[in-house]
Amino acid sequence: MKLEKFNNLIDAFSSLPTVGKKSALRFAYHLVLNDTFCAVKLANAIECAVRDVRKCEYCGSISEHELCDICLDDERQNGQLCIVDSAKDIFILEENRLFEGRYFVLNSLEEESILKLKNIIKETQIEEIIFAFSPCLASDAMMMYIEDKLKEFNVIFTKIAQGVPTGVSLENIDVLSLSKAIKDRKKV
Repeated sequence: MKLEKFNNLIDAFSSLPTVGKKSALRFAYHLVLNDTFCAVKLANAIECAVRDVRKCEYCGSISEHELCDICLDDERQNGQLCIVDSAKDIFILEENRLFEGRYFVLNSLEEESILKLKNIIKETQIEEIIFAFSPCLASDAMMMYIEDKLKEFNVIFTKIAQGVPTGVSLENIDVLSLSKAIKDRKKV
């Protein structure tokens, strides 16, 4: 059977992370034949998100404006800065109300990112930097590198406690383990 448009939809779904061919087929079938209203709603939501969602200019989180709501929230000025790998990690921590400070998404070790991080520390009077990385040797090396780059500042470096399995991203960790890891963070 030659169904080019339907097969294109299946291919589009299966290109998403963790979506296999069978799931993609179920999604496509449901949207095209069972719930066209949902399909139009989904298409509109995707279009709006692609058009309006961007990175926060300050911390690198996801925002619909130049600055995210967390960066604009004066009550988040508690002297703590949580450095994460990805803006997805911020969603996980925020959804479960595990952290009340500010964030910084460090997706590269380029000088521009380090400079941005230094400016945040100066401007917001950061006293503690919490590394919320998945435990692995690469993360440990990155933490040591960042510590070295920030040695001019009088800040305490901590990392989330174990309980977060090695090599597992934050999005795949249960809330209890993540909560314990944040609360029991260790000085680096």
